[in-house]
Amino acid sequence: MVETPHHTGARSPEYALLGFLYEQPGHGYNLHQRLVAELGYVWHVSQSQTYNILNRLETQRYISATTLEQEKLPPRQLLQITAAGRQRFEEWLHAPSGSSVRAIRVEFITRLYFAQKYFPDLIPPILKAQSGEIETALARLETNRAGIPPEQTFNRLGLELRIEQLHSVHDWLIKCRKAFKIKSK
Repeated sequence: MVETPHHTGARSPEYALLGFLYEQPGHGYNLHQRLVAELGYVWHVSQSQTYNILNRLETQRYISATTLEQEKLPPRQLLQITAAGRQRFEEWLHAPSGSSVRAIRVEFITRLYFAQKYFPDLIPPILKAQSGEIETALARLETNRAGIPPEQTFNRLGLELRIEQLHSVHDWLIKCRKAFKIKSK
């Protein structure tokens, strides 16, 4: 049985860029530099990719741009988040990241970063929701594994690898709880 993804999340740093603009307006170059400096081990994005994402966010009206003239230099765009962009960012912040290892590595860590920055009280429920998402996925994968015929060695091995990875993610989420000094209930 081929499993369809349980959750399709943001696999683009657009929410990180919205998150930086949530704090204050900024310029594309500075936003890219912040992304590299603060989340560079999470997101690997070129400056041109950052500008493309910002252009798309502006087209979708999640951010707006004001042109600032500069003496002896080309004009610069000052970007700011719109009300729709703030709403989109806040909704994303409250949603779990799905259960793939990549979703945890990029989307969830980004979500945790901005929760700590703007809404520290959200960290315990975010960690709890993500743990629940992982536990649900593990149960689903265990059920799928039980249905694999013995002769399907590679399907079994592939599924067992995913199960082991999710167990590691679950253990890592426990470490996150400890890092944020959240007591287990």
